Amino acid sequence: MFARCVAQFKPACFLFLWLTLITGVAYPVLLTGLGAGLFPAQARGSLLEKDGSVIGSALIGQPFAAPGYFTGRPSATAPEPYNALASSGSNLAASNPALREVVEQRSAALNETRAGAAVPMDLVTASGSGLDPHISPAAAVWQIERVAAARGLPAETVTALIARHTEERLWGFWGERRVGVLGLNLALDAATGQR
Repeated sequence: MFARCVAQFKPACFLFLWLTLITGVAYPVLLTGLGAGLFPAQARGSLLEKDGSVIGSALIGQPFAAPGYFTGRPSATAPEPYNALASSGSNLAASNPALREVVEQRSAALNETRAGAAVPMDLVTASGSGLDPHISPAAAVWQIERVAAARGLPAETVTALIARHTEERLWGFWGERRVGVLGLNLALDAATGQR
């Protein structure tokens, strides 16, 4: 009986070790190598640099409070906004009064600068991850007047920057057109010579 158990245990251990090497070592090393070779920027986190220093990722939103910058979607992460270690949505249903209250507060705060103008939905609601780095082109256009005035730029210049930083749908049909807020704000800094 004992000999039979040992006879079955030996191939089970061998199979366990073999599968661990394949799925736990070889496969991750292969995919990491392929990712780094074929998509080096993405494999390193799609990091953006300014003056030789990493200032963020094209994949994670950041707060921008100064009037000369485009603002992104609100963040639902806690305890601090845009915390990549705490990625989460607010999980508030559309019928939840708390969501309605938060959206009304955000709309009122944004309408202080543009009274009466309808605020695009993505400027007052958080994304599912709470970290979305993109806004819709409509949300970017909605902010042109404020940003252009704060930067002392013509609205046409800011509009052209938005057009250059608008990403099209994947394969022409998948998803929505979007604007990367951090990249757009970096382009604004470059256009006005700000550091």
